[in-house]
Amino acid sequence: MQYRKFGRTGLFVSELCLGTMTFGGASGIWGHIGNLQQAEAESLVGRALDAGINFIDTADVYSEGLSETMTGQALKNLKVPRENVVVATKVFGEAGKSPNAAGASRYHIMDGVKASLKRLQLDHIDLYQIHGFDPVTPIEETVRALDNLVQQGHVRYVGVSNWAAWQIMKALGIAERQGLARFESLQAYYTIAGRDLERELAPMLRSENVGLMVWSPLAGGLLSGKYGRNTEAEKGSRRTTFDFPPVNVERAYDCIDAMRELAEARKVSVAQIALAWLLHQQVVTSVIVGAKRVEQLDDNIAATAIRLSADELATLDKVSALPSEYPGWMLERQGGARAKRLAESGQRG
Repeated sequence: MQYRKFGRTGLFVSELCLGTMTFGGASGIWGHIGNLQQAEAESLVGRALDAGINFIDTADVYSEGLSETMTGQALKNLKVPRENVVVATKVFGEAGKSPNAAGASRYHIMDGVKASLKRLQLDHIDLYQIHGFDPVTPIEETVRALDNLVQQGHVRYVGVSNWAAWQIMKALGIAERQGLARFESLQAYYTIAGRDLERELAPMLRSENVGLMVWSPLAGGLLSGKYGRNTEAEKGSRRTTFDFPPVNVERAYDCIDAMRELAEARKVSVAQIALAWLLHQQVVTSVIVGAKRVEQLDDNIAATAIRLSADELATLDKVSALPSEYPGWMLERQGGARAKRLAESGQRG
């Protein structure tokens, strides 16, 4: 297990992060994702820590708060030293019936952090993330509320999830101008079959030194190896009951075909190739892996040992390449000569 610098901070997190969305689900979408009970959750947390994972991600809305509760209890039952684990959670979704029990307002953030700390049984949260973009609350209000939590010691670092590049840049500008805690990470969807993040978000992350946490790295199980162009999905499997995130299925099948060939040659799983591809992307800080069984988690962890060759990466990049879009093709056309000159000089932009 390797540890990577977290954005612009001095914090190091494992290249894999244990996701807890499978903890506690009983009804609705959470039941489709997973319904692990406490003992099963503890087995996963224990195995992750034993493998060197020091990063755990949850959210206040996962299983209506039960995921946070189970995560906190697992850390307590396993007697995990607080300094050995980086705990991340999120706020934004509906936490009650009140019109103010959702969003990124100061009102909801201040209530949300207290509730999460109580469920997690912690005195601070290492990474507190805004789970989605609030079209109602001014970004400045959100950024200032998060800064207050950092100053109060309730939160160490702050991040964001599922925001557009321009929204994050606006927040970073406000934080810099007013001397407030800035977003140190983005949690976003990114897979070999869904590379949209590379258009605007990835260049912004590199430019501003913001870390990237990848959610759903197997595209909701589609890249697990269980699916393919000529493979009928198992009845009751994740993708048949909860078809998310949206994916260009034909392009995904092309990717699966290419990954299956590499996987068979290496005698590893298709899922390991999909995860390994992500771990080879420079913009990625940590890949969030969720599991229902220890065997699934072990398979995911094994991906950290795979080193793809330049030829293998080229094959995967070619089959998964995004269609050209404006202004990307114009930027490449006009700036190509200058970029080539910089590359030939051996310097970085």
